[in-house]
Amino acid sequence: MAEEREPGEIARERTERPEAIVLLDVREPDERETAAILPSIHIPMREVASRLAEIPRDKEIVVYCHGGMRSAMVAAFLEGKGFAHVTNLAGGIDAWSRRVDPSVPRYG
Repeated sequence: MAEEREPGEIARERTERPEAIVLLDVREPDERETAAILPSIHIPMREVASRLAEIPRDKEIVVYCHGGMRSAMVAAFLEGKGFAHVTNLAGGIDAWSRRVDPSVPRYG
């Protein structure tokens, strides 16, 4: 199972080392239209297996969804595909909105 990291920790690291982390949003397009953490790569969960080439292997990949369940599955999948640095965003974008950036709309 992939490591899980808290939103505040990811936010700090993105500020200190923005080049080191890539956020991967695995939610559906309508969810992304409602709210997103930018910059991030958007690949819906059902498309990840066919779009692996779009995900950098030389950076930490922080996978997120709405609450952390889908992203945990995708993070484990990526680890199984040989991605060395994969993390799940604890609590997903909902936790990000509550703890880091209240300007990100909450939904669901």
